[in-house]
Amino acid sequence: MTRKQRYDYVIAWFSEHAPEPETELLYENPFQLLVSVILSAQCTDKRVNQTTPAIFARFPNPESLSGASFDELFPLVQSISYPNNKTKHLIGMANMLVKDFHGKVPLSVVELMRLPGVGRKTANVITSVVDNQPNMAVDTHVFRVAARIGLTVRAKTPLAAEKQLLQFIPVELIHKAHHWLILHGRYICVARNPKCGDCGLRVVCKYYQKKFNSG
Repeated sequence: MTRKQRYDYVIAWFSEHAPEPETELLYENPFQLLVSVILSAQCTDKRVNQTTPAIFARFPNPESLSGASFDELFPLVQSISYPNNKTKHLIGMANMLVKDFHGKVPLSVVELMRLPGVGRKTANVITSVVDNQPNMAVDTHVFRVAARIGLTVRAKTPLAAEKQLLQFIPVELIHKAHHWLILHGRYICVARNPKCGDCGLRVVCKYYQKKFNSG
């Protein structure tokens, strides 16, 4: 099987079984999504969704959050991983939104990456989710799933994996493929003991073929 054939099968399978994938983070506007994605680093979406309602009730927009003190925001963030850094990042992010972007979340990767707490992965998430831009966020799930299936080959870094995925996935499907791979990694192709018996991709999966068909 060629690499293109593997991609074609994977895309066709996901298109049939998950035609409209969405982020599991709960949000009502780009600002809330940005807060949620910053909080989600090294943390589950479930925990973030349990935490953000109180944050959004107290600080509903960049202007209100930019005026928050560390001591005001920290108690609302402390159940999240790395709460000290994330509290500082959120306040710094809100301040820059107000100062440099008129309180609006920018929708370019370059501009988003200027914000405290926002790296390439977060910027790719925001632009792909909010604006359907063809940007591929590679988190641990995407990195693992893509390598196991054989969509990426010898990609040592998230950026290397991102470049390979962008090379083969049709541009109009990239914003969906991001969610396909994340959700597949979250529920089926889990880090330990992947649920290969429940996976519709096992017929093209290099990991499955190596593990179950060797010898």
